[in-house]
Amino acid sequence: MEYEAVIGMEVHAQVITASKMFCGCSADYASAPPNTHTCPVCLGMPGVLPVANQAAIEATILTGLALNCEIPPFSKFDRKNYPYPDLPKGYQISQYDYPLCINGYLDISVGGQQRRIRIRRVHLEEDTAKLMHVPGGSLIDFNRAGVPLMEIVTEADIRSAEEAYAYLVELRSILRYLGVNTGNMEEGAMRCEANVSVRPKGAQEFGTKVEVKNLNSFRSVRLAIAYEIERQTRLLERGERVHQVTMGWDEERLQTVFQRSKEYAEDYRYFPEPDLPPLELSREWVEVIRRRLPELPAAKRARFIAQWGIKPEDAEILAADRAVAEYFEAAVGAANGVVAPQTVANWMVVEVLRLAREAEGGLEAARVLPKDLVALIQMVAEGAITQTVGKEVLAEMFATGAKAEEIVERRGLRQISDADALRRMVEEVLAQNPGPLQQYLEGKQTVFAFFVGQIMRATRGKANPHIVSALLREELEKRGGPAAPTP
Repeated sequence: MEYEAVIGMEVHAQVITASKMFCGCSADYASAPPNTHTCPVCLGMPGVLPVANQAAIEATILTGLALNCEIPPFSKFDRKNYPYPDLPKGYQISQYDYPLCINGYLDISVGGQQRRIRIRRVHLEEDTAKLMHVPGGSLIDFNRAGVPLMEIVTEADIRSAEEAYAYLVELRSILRYLGVNTGNMEEGAMRCEANVSVRPKGAQEFGTKVEVKNLNSFRSVRLAIAYEIERQTRLLERGERVHQVTMGWDEERLQTVFQRSKEYAEDYRYFPEPDLPPLELSREWVEVIRRRLPELPAAKRARFIAQWGIKPEDAEILAADRAVAEYFEAAVGAANGVVAPQTVANWMVVEVLRLAREAEGGLEAARVLPKDLVALIQMVAEGAITQTVGKEVLAEMFATGAKAEEIVERRGLRQISDADALRRMVEEVLAQNPGPLQQYLEGKQTVFAFFVGQIMRATRGKANPHIVSALLREELEKRGGPAAPTP
């Protein structure tokens, strides 16, 4: 029997705000000593009252709008009760039956096929403290407790590990575009859980759901879901039952492992938070927030392709990160039609992003302005320097901030296009390599590339490759060789 997976995702994303969700403690706790960003409110001391963070509420609504959600006119906070040591109050302030955002969707592309993943809800809550397990016990750091946390929940519309991966990549890109979350899973700013079940293909009823936790990277998500699908399929094929449990992902053994029996909503004893008033969201306020929406990744990809003819695979890369997309657009603007947008895209995708990954601070901290990149590309296009030299010059531009023209002049890197000088080099290379020359004369045309490479090496990549190829072809034919291959 053939089986299919049914997957829903729950993503927790820390909201970038100056203070915590219900108190004035700083939410920037990453480098702080343990338990220094705390106060009586986030520690749940008797007699204190929480106050909702408006910036976090607006960021959550902005996220919901970006995910095509409805924003109901009424929302409220609830108490979610469970006695874990990472909750100082013994309960979490969350949202249950009246979330901020409902009924949205996110379109993804997998293997060239478009898929729509429905978003059930986006709600706001407070993060928990951080536990650190050590020999003989556990340590707890309350700095994270109370940081604003969005939970983004899908319907069970995902059908494979690859679709889950694509969904998370697109979601992270949107959150970063909005500036509401860093998207850094490895740092815990974005955490996800997958609800995985398997059923006979074509069946309408869902199988037994298993929740998979401890997914701390995109790689872990893809591997864990694929493993859990295979595990459940094997159980069903043997006639065994799948039990509704919570599994963790063991990164070392690359397998899911049992953690605990799955809780149900009633286990949390939700009830309205008595210390916080309900939220009434006016249409006017929501529309003010909507006006803050930037052009999102999918729209930007489509525009790059339609407006500038960028190859879809390049548009995918260029639009994934807002800083990269804005840099690219600024470069195309600076080119003003003198350099083709696709040529700019080629340099961005292959060279600029590689150097940005290696540089401290990435592209946003790069010392190469978009107009300076275009000036370099134009020098290559006009034949002032070769492509190889251009790459070398760009690396120095990233390292020093110097302009292309300055580097080229200082290091004497201008392309050699003098036909007489290049002809002498061609003759010298042929004279110095009698063995390969004889191979070519006997019909081994692949040796042609060897000769070109020798000339380019002798000129440190400065020789005009088109002139070199033409002169080499001419000299070889003089010596009775076969017609040289055309480039």
